[in-house]
Amino acid sequence: MPTGSFTMYSTPWCGYCKRLKSQLEREGIVFDEVDIEQNEDAAFLVEQANGGNQTVPTLVFADGSALTNPSVAQVKAQLAALNV
Repeated sequence: MPTGSFTMYSTPWCGYCKRLKSQLEREGIVFDEVDIEQNEDAAFLVEQANGGNQTVPTLVFADGSALTNPSVAQVKAQLAALNV
C-alpha cells in the first residue's frame, strides 16, 4: 500500500537514485521506492515513461505524471502543483 507522495523507481546500484533519495529524506519528503530489477511491472512502467529506456530514478506521481532524474527543486515544484 503506497504511503508517500509519489513512487521512486530505482535500482540499488544507481548513484543518481541514492543521491536523490538522500536529498528527499533530508527535506522530509515521504515517498515509496520500487526496485525495477525486482519488479518486472515496475520496469515496464519506467520504460513507458522514458521512451523505452529503463532510466532511473523515475518518479511517478498520483496524477500519473513522471519526472526522470529530477532535482529536489523539480520534485518540490511538482508536489506544489499537485497540492501535495
